[in-house]
Amino acid sequence: MRKIPTSRKVVIVPGYQCNNSCVFCINSDKRALPARGTAEVRREMSLAARRGCDYLEFAGGENAIRPDFPELVASARRLGFKQVAAATNGRMFAYPEFARRVFDSGLTSLIFSVHSHKAQLHDALTRVEGSFEQLLRGIENAKKYFRGTVATNTAVTRLNYRSLPEIGRFIAGFAFYNSEFIYADPNYGSVKKDFKRLMPRLRDFAPYMRKCLDIAKEWKGGPPGLGYNWSARYVPLCYFAEYYPRQVSEAREARLFSNVQHVAPDYTSLDAIKGRRELGREKPAKCLGCALYAGCEGIWKEYLRVYGDGELKPVRAPRPS
Repeated sequence: MRKIPTSRKVVIVPGYQCNNSCVFCINSDKRALPARGTAEVRREMSLAARRGCDYLEFAGGENAIRPDFPELVASARRLGFKQVAAATNGRMFAYPEFARRVFDSGLTSLIFSVHSHKAQLHDALTRVEGSFEQLLRGIENAKKYFRGTVATNTAVTRLNYRSLPEIGRFIAGFAFYNSEFIYADPNYGSVKKDFKRLMPRLRDFAPYMRKCLDIAKEWKGGPPGLGYNWSARYVPLCYFAEYYPRQVSEAREARLFSNVQHVAPDYTSLDAIKGRRELGREKPAKCLGCALYAGCEGIWKEYLRVYGDGELKPVRAPRPS
């Protein structure tokens, strides 16, 4: 019998400001929104703790450019959060003194965004020359000084999906086994504005994603339980049936957390998973009867509007012998 998760996660976005300008940024229209001050962020953390959240992730924007970031992490630990994670483009962590301040503040997980295995493409995607080199120095400092979990994420667009197997091997070369490969969200931001240039079709990108996910097979299943995560996020299950549930992020999320909340300067969602299912994604009528229907969130609504549902292929349950 599967254990019912009891951990509650909150993702807090203190602000959308960033020192990169990624071509695929979902928050490209929000950069000018005022960031929350230190006291406001502390208040939101305190409220989340009172709601029973014990896992906090700082998202953005790039939180490492905030002077108060180490203190926010320390405040989160004082409030009782057992796990405090942060997503980062890695550039500020290239500076050892800053990196050690953050590491010593109580951070438990650091998630580096790695969008290519080559400097030229990574820098083209971030639109900052030298960002890849700074990212690598940040990773080096984390490997030297950080005692927590180091993870990565990769935004998958038309500009880099063919490199997914190489990106995966590049990441595995650092002995990082907690990596998430995120199919672009075209409902908002830059991908919606430049859909045809940035949004890959399912049929095109899925084979490359599967080759990337197959890298985990070399670990013979990895550590027991949920000790590692090498997974795809935001993908319809009909293209990844053989990787479900172990290597599909939403399934892992459901096994780890009883609730996920999002708190940002412009919105609050106390059930982010439900909101994503109901507002962001859709399962068209042809999906009815699919063997994986219950566990699947479908595909982005904007994807269906532009490309239609012709690529979706319901999975049929095996006939009883």
